[in-house]
Amino acid sequence: MSLPTTPSFRLDGRRALITGAGRGIGLAAAAALSEYGAHVTLCARGAAELDAAVAAIVARGGHATAMPLDVTDTAALKAAIDAAPPFDIFVNNAGTNRPKPVTDVTEDDYDVVMDLNVRAAYFAAQCVARKLVAAGKPGSIINISSQMGHVGGAKRSLYCASKWAMEGFTRAMAIDLAPSFIRVNTICPTFIETTLTKPFFENKAFLADVLAKIKLGRLGQVTDLMGPVVFLASDASALMTGSSLLVDGGWTAD
Repeated sequence: MSLPTTPSFRLDGRRALITGAGRGIGLAAAAALSEYGAHVTLCARGAAELDAAVAAIVARGGHATAMPLDVTDTAALKAAIDAAPPFDIFVNNAGTNRPKPVTDVTEDDYDVVMDLNVRAAYFAAQCVARKLVAAGKPGSIINISSQMGHVGGAKRSLYCASKWAMEGFTRAMAIDLAPSFIRVNTICPTFIETTLTKPFFENKAFLADVLAKIKLGRLGQVTDLMGPVVFLASDASALMTGSSLLVDGGWTAD
């Protein structure tokens, strides 16, 4: 009997670009991809933070470089991507949130959130895809969405709008890019505990409400997303495109 062989999760010889990579989810994604053999390029605004992250990955035996820039400057991002060899893997992670009741959301709030979460994310993915198509290479684009791209939430009308938009353009991009064997998927986390989100959880009522909705009864950690990132980047997910990988502890199950 001939048994099938599990497709490899290894990423040796592949190049990955990760935005918002100086900390939190982005840094964890870069570390995971590096651990599985990819050469990672970390993109974020803070040069000092990026340099420290790159140094840590290199110290662990990985291959990493920094791309310090603001992804909302689409001209600068395009120039940087065009100047580099094609990226086989793109983790489109940079994002922001301004939680407010719908009656308090300002036009500035709208512009800031939508400019980063939708406009910058869309054109970053486009830049990566164009390079891959021109080179005739397959690839994997991983848009970091949210459970809030599938449900609503209190004080999240603006954030939900941005992530529902990402879910929509991910599916349409997947259709457009499938003939070039470029896969486009989302990862949709629940609330992840990072240095930026920890202060929110000091509000005991808020924490209790969140934990009541997460069926597994705990906050997410960045390590919960490292496996899904490697999976979607690798040949193990070769038939997945236009899909959403929900890592939400069961939040959206009911």
